[in-house]
Amino acid sequence: MNMELQGKVAVVTGAASGIGLAAAERFVAEGMSVVMADIEAPLLNEHVSRLQADGAPVVPFVFDVSDAAQVAALRDFAVESYGAVHLLFNNAGVGGTGKSTWKTKPAAWDWVIGVDLLGVAYGVEAFTSLMVEQGEGHIVNTASEAGLCATPMLGAYHAAKYGVVGLSEALVMELAGTGVGVSCLCPELVDTKIFESTRNAPAHLGLPKPDSVPIEMLESFMKTKAIDPAVVAGNVVDAVRSNSFWILTHEVTHARAQHRNESQQRGDTPSMIPMNGAQ
Repeated sequence: MNMELQGKVAVVTGAASGIGLAAAERFVAEGMSVVMADIEAPLLNEHVSRLQADGAPVVPFVFDVSDAAQVAALRDFAVESYGAVHLLFNNAGVGGTGKSTWKTKPAAWDWVIGVDLLGVAYGVEAFTSLMVEQGEGHIVNTASEAGLCATPMLGAYHAAKYGVVGLSEALVMELAGTGVGVSCLCPELVDTKIFESTRNAPAHLGLPKPDSVPIEMLESFMKTKAIDPAVVAGNVVDAVRSNSFWILTHEVTHARAQHRNESQQRGDTPSMIPMNGAQ
């Protein structure tokens, strides 16, 4: 079911920065009312105030996406604020730990899986029945290219993002014929604060600092290769309008996914996929 956005209501998690903020701004430009949700209260409130000053119909909601009760409270707040929810953008996410998989501690697993995978699952559980009852809606789940092919030092992140892809594939089949669409966003490098995400990790987790070398390499590569979050927001709008499942932001992602699939069919042991996706 294709969905027009004018006059509809969107809920965006991870809306204080990056892709989430860009999406919220784009949804407003498309004529939507938006509930902007994030754990980072000062930054969220700053952007909400800026948008409200321009007349945008947006409201903030501060919460922890890894807490199912708080996600349910977000749903209730959205309905109380605007009467319905037509678009859920399950976008909140954190980066990997930058540790070898066998060196990743339980606290780090709890944090990455809790935000990147369970946060999506809790959003699906909280909002889907509402949309099915409406007979209209769309859910966009942010996975990653990291949900399609793997690299070293990001084991927990890959586990979460592969999980989001599988969850989304199952969900779109389950919702066939309900009027509720599903999209799976698999961005490659985007100019966000993903490598600074430990700033929002709960203090009680006592997360260790990531190994500096791989993170510094990724940050350096991002500065030269990352795309603007506004481009991704446009991709999301296009997918919702056309009811498209896959949202791949970079052409090279197609090549890398193909490389992985062909390698799997040959029975090859996994290895680093070239940056250009070539064999």
